[in-house]
Amino acid sequence: MPDSLLPIRISDLRLNKRDRAVLDGVDLTIQEPGITVIMGPNGAGKSLLLRCLHGLIQPDHGQITLGQLKVTDSRNQQAMVFQQPVLLRRTVLQNLAFAAPEMARTEPKRLMQALESVLLAHLADQPARMLSGGEQQRLSLARALLGKPALLLLDEATASLDPASVLLIESLLKTQIARGTKVILVSHDQGQARRLADEIVFISNGQVAEQSPADAFFAAPRTPVAKAYLAGEIPC
Repeated sequence: MPDSLLPIRISDLRLNKRDRAVLDGVDLTIQEPGITVIMGPNGAGKSLLLRCLHGLIQPDHGQITLGQLKVTDSRNQQAMVFQQPVLLRRTVLQNLAFAAPEMARTEPKRLMQALESVLLAHLADQPARMLSGGEQQRLSLARALLGKPALLLLDEATASLDPASVLLIESLLKTQIARGTKVILVSHDQGQARRLADEIVFISNGQVAEQSPADAFFAAPRTPVAKAYLAGEIPC
């Protein structure tokens, strides 16, 4: 099991883009295992928050700690899957080998096992960029999981995918949390959030508007903006 990066503590996180506060004093503590789903309207700051957690963006102000570590010290224990897969101009198997060269040298069977887990073993020698969108995202997830991350971040990773790929990815996420990985997922899909989430963090206008167990959030959101969002009155 991976070492825990919990609790995740975010304090007064601020980020400006083009003279506009896109993260406007985010205060958030995530301390429970399982799956935390971040929801909110377009432009709320969800993806930017995830990128700050992964160290891809340096905030203008504030602090993030993961367990006892700073973001920069936790990167080798994290993995992130983006909405648009980022793949090399190599075969499916070579994409995994590039991400885990030591494993490719000493335990090549593990790479094929990773492909089998996402139903891509039969495409191991195919160019990765020739895969369908769902297949590419499944490969991206397999690659992210090779290092057995303590924290897995997903930014709309199943948006626009075929139902079979969505189902497979969701199943893999459930398997990972059983193995001790903490998952934080940005999603507009209320159905997916209901299926997966243990906790909901709802962000609006660059701030955390609400944080609660998923069942409580969907049954009775506390804030007007969350109620309007769930009712479809605010665009996703």
